[in-house]
Amino acid sequence: MTTRKSEFLNLAQERGYLHQCTDLEALDALMASESVTAYIGFDATARSLHVGSLVQIMLLRWLQKTGHKPVVLMGGGTSRIGDPSFRDEARPLMTDEIIADNVRGIFQVFEKFLTFGEGPTDARMVNNADWLDELAYIPFLRDIGRYFSVNRMLSMDSVKSRLDREQNLSFLEFNYMILQAYDFLELNRRVGMRLQLGGSDQWGNIVTGVELARRVDGTQLFGMTSPLITLSSGAKMGKTAQGAVWLNAEQRSPYEYWQFWRNTEDADVGRFLRLFTELPMDEIRRLEALGGSEINEAKKILAHETTRLAHGEEAALAAADTARRVFEEGTTGEDLPTVTVDAGALAAGIPLAEIMRQSGLATSGKEVKRLISENGLRINDELVDDAGRTLTAADLRDGAIKLSAGKKRHALVRTA
Repeated sequence: MTTRKSEFLNLAQERGYLHQCTDLEALDALMASESVTAYIGFDATARSLHVGSLVQIMLLRWLQKTGHKPVVLMGGGTSRIGDPSFRDEARPLMTDEIIADNVRGIFQVFEKFLTFGEGPTDARMVNNADWLDELAYIPFLRDIGRYFSVNRMLSMDSVKSRLDREQNLSFLEFNYMILQAYDFLELNRRVGMRLQLGGSDQWGNIVTGVELARRVDGTQLFGMTSPLITLSSGAKMGKTAQGAVWLNAEQRSPYEYWQFWRNTEDADVGRFLRLFTELPMDEIRRLEALGGSEINEAKKILAHETTRLAHGEEAALAAADTARRVFEEGTTGEDLPTVTVDAGALAAGIPLAEIMRQSGLATSGKEVKRLISENGLRINDELVDDAGRTLTAADLRDGAIKLSAGKKRHALVRTA
């Protein structure tokens, strides 16, 4: 492995963040000689980001820790269009009010990972609506649009894959890559932005921005991508039976978040320790060398470190304590996901399948039946053999009912 002059690129290479770069040697020299301002763009499609964005968030965190300035670009303007990259259909259009609310929620995620302020390496959050909203259509076409070849745009993987499948790509979406490229140019003019980071699926869009700045302003900018993360099993990172693994506590509790990382496949532990924690590399090499049941200790450390970064030390310790009491002592942890039901409704009886869906432990009655057939569904730690069973007040134990789907997924039912 080549040793880099820049601490950031050395770290990115060693930990597995570095996938592609427009001019690695020149960027290495630049980052070794001065503090570089770099950004990643995020469209405001939800009130939180999920773990699919965590590699990019960690890249910005390491950028700041190695003496550079991270900028979070919120796509207040581009969110009105939606990135068509590798999607089968257009995203639903959102109102300005929804976009603004989502931006506020996403900022709360970044506050956990970055230090914001006015200092030379303090993070900033900017919104591309600040300049995209002001664009005049004809001048923009004349001044910027003339640098884009439709032939080349059609050859981009993000566009070509949609067209090859004969799926509709609107003119609105087709403009997305032009606006993303223009963001890079505008950020360079406004704040001296030199580097855009992103996932490998954004490579074409990033390169287009680098080339636009060179052709319009004669400026050398840089692009760097990280690999898209999949599990060793081939499954998509961050997707579970309960849905996306969100980074905010409102949509995914710290306990559920901790448990997600605790359930990491053995083959992924070392890679995830590199990407998603700040543990020293010597310690990571020691942990990933553990075999047999000892690998579970490495998984607990992974769960603690990732939860600490996203939710704080106290929440990480509480999640670990809940897991210990649930799995090792067989008691009920207070931090488990909880479903609150009406006391009168419980007294009359609530179908088990309905409660399982509300808790996120199953998505359908069919899944409930499958869990029962595999001896994987328990009420208060007792096996269930009847999918038509109802929960009643008689099932309460110390004010709660414990539901279990398999050995690792649990929830509580309480009355209002």
